[in-house]
Amino acid sequence: MLLFVLTLLLSANLVSAHFELQYPVWRGDSFLPPASQYTFPCANVPTSATSNANRTLWPLDGGSLLIDFHHPWTYVSFNLGFGGNTSTFNISLNPMMLNETGNGTICIPKWTLPADLGVVEGQDASLQVITVGDSGTALYNCADIRFSANATLLSNDACQNSSGVDIYPLVQQSANGSVSGATTVTVTASGAAATATSSSGALRCVVGIGADGVADGAWIVVGMLSLAFAGWL
Repeated sequence: MLLFVLTLLLSANLVSAHFELQYPVWRGDSFLPPASQYTFPCANVPTSATSNANRTLWPLDGGSLLIDFHHPWTYVSFNLGFGGNTSTFNISLNPMMLNETGNGTICIPKWTLPADLGVVEGQDASLQVITVGDSGTALYNCADIRFSANATLLSNDACQNSSGVDIYPLVQQSANGSVSGATTVTVTASGAAATATSSSGALRCVVGIGADGVADGAWIVVGMLSLAFAGWL
């Protein structure tokens, strides 16, 4: 009985320290052994016949993202790899890391892809989501997608944000203190989805981590409750 209780407590602790990629739908439940979100590149969850047959259809120019975070805060990055069974995620979709705070769900109605990416109808790919929290250890999840002109974005009802969950861009500050402008997606009131907007930074908070996850100079959080996509939206 004691062993059972300890196992439940350990499982609850592991889940509380991880995250769930809800949309696009992840390859498989990375909370269940032998999966481990600590394992690069996709939490030890390979593309399977089942996940390949159930790829999420994503629009050619980008689609919705829905992630449930279980950390007080974390840094987030998104990468893309082309192919039906790829382990190489060499396309960075956010050159500036994101800083997420609060436990709960964040929905981005549309993450717009770079125009020169060259995506074609029916092309298979996989999306990799990486988070790095206060422990400094990276966590991984992947979703298999198929680009389609018939794909749709999540509905307003499905794309909702939890109360108290915020996400900000990290922007490198130049030697003279300037920060380049960026188009942003603002996370508005609780329960509402993120909406596209352009704005100057309303909040600036110095942190010490670079886009590669290594402390390498002054970085700035720009835009209260916002995401910066360097003009991609």
